[in-house]
Amino acid sequence: MSKSKVCGYYLGRRPVVVVADPDMLRQIMVKDFSTFPNRMTIRAATKPMSDCLLMLRNEHWKRVRSILTPSFSAAKMKEMGPLINMATDTLLTNLNGHVESAESCDIHRCFGCFTMDVIASVAFGTQVDSQKDPDDPFVYHAQKFFSFSFFRPIMFVFIAFPFLAPLARVIPNKRRDEMNNFFINCIQKIIKQRDEQPVEERRRDFLQLMLDTRSTKECVSLEHFDVVNHADELAQPHHSGEQENGGAGSHESPNRRSGQTQKRMMSEDEIVGQAFVFFLAGYETSSNTLAFTCYLLALHPECQSKLQAEVDDFFTRYDSPDYTNVQDLKYLDMVISEALRLYPPGFRFARDVDEDCVVNGQFLPKGATLEIPAGDLHYDPEYWPEPEKFIPDRLPAEAKASRHPFVYLPFGAGPRSCVCMRLAQLEIKMALVHVFRKFNIVASTDTKVPLELKSHSTLGPKNGIYVKITKRETEGEPVTPPAEEE
Repeated sequence: MSKSKVCGYYLGRRPVVVVADPDMLRQIMVKDFSTFPNRMTIRAATKPMSDCLLMLRNEHWKRVRSILTPSFSAAKMKEMGPLINMATDTLLTNLNGHVESAESCDIHRCFGCFTMDVIASVAFGTQVDSQKDPDDPFVYHAQKFFSFSFFRPIMFVFIAFPFLAPLARVIPNKRRDEMNNFFINCIQKIIKQRDEQPVEERRRDFLQLMLDTRSTKECVSLEHFDVVNHADELAQPHHSGEQENGGAGSHESPNRRSGQTQKRMMSEDEIVGQAFVFFLAGYETSSNTLAFTCYLLALHPECQSKLQAEVDDFFTRYDSPDYTNVQDLKYLDMVISEALRLYPPGFRFARDVDEDCVVNGQFLPKGATLEIPAGDLHYDPEYWPEPEKFIPDRLPAEAKASRHPFVYLPFGAGPRSCVCMRLAQLEIKMALVHVFRKFNIVASTDTKVPLELKSHSTLGPKNGIYVKITKRETEGEPVTPPAEEE
């Protein structure tokens, strides 16, 4: 293990060990998951954030994760296609308006409204209409949330000195309270409306799955995490009796060994917490990836033309994209994967060290935090030649077998990987298929190169992403620059 792959610093009184060694990360995130089951503790978090999956710990997290997993199965994703297509129709109408104006537009904002509508529809059975009204309150408050950073000076104090965390709950914070109250009230209103519906009329969606747990007598096994990250698939052999894509690593899962079960039940606060984080996660991460992908294709028209050729061929075989047939779009998958390498939404994440331990010869003290720098791993020239360049062909599915799985972590890895990865990938692919069938995305004089980025809660553009949108008059029409750049 190269010493340069591990270093440390102090965040106030908290020791932080930065681990960029992929073999060590395999141990931490998958094989020895039971030793590092928790994300970094932020005791200053208030409701509803404190009740969401990201913040839950130990058995509490296991129970909620096990309940949520069925909402994002392949079978559920197949039902989501028509709802995503409906939101895409509105997106295309909006983009067409920008074509007619012939002016540069902030495509990041367009996708933000689209992804908010999708998550509202597929997860909660409600219509937000943020695309028809870009100033929709949901988008406004979501943007407020993502401009709030856990690493601002006041939050830094509570993270660095945990014993001061109780002060965070009593110090007035008008913006935080306004944001939290808005989402809590909206989610509770949706829950009330759902409860008043006849049982046979209730949609079998993410929200209903959680609401049903309030009266269930069932128990849930605390082992079904539904790990669907390629890193986990390659890190473990498929033993007889193991669920597909499941478990915590190449050894037997600690939960499987213990056979633990708990009541399949969620409290009202837990339901609101999960709804809160899914509204926000569905807005920011997918919209950023969609916008970054279009930005990269605008700067690389040869890649855009190649993608459009694949899309044109796709529509000679299928009427509309769905969960199954989008898997045929191999080049689209490579384009998105490379965009996620260059601009990973979760550019860093962390695990707590609950007990003194040694991993691959490195001592990790109890009470320390492990920082996993996904963004740095994605740019490591040892694994990615010319890492600054956009090269989609470097990420075909076949390359996964030859590349170390823990140098590419756009969705995390192990049991705490992104629970809604399938939904995010489906939403992104379906939107891009429709967009590039109808339009060209072209760099203009307003397109910033390089982009200015922000890194608060997730990695995103600091001041939007401005491009020009032109209409493809015929399928297969090549991408051309705007008139003023000729």
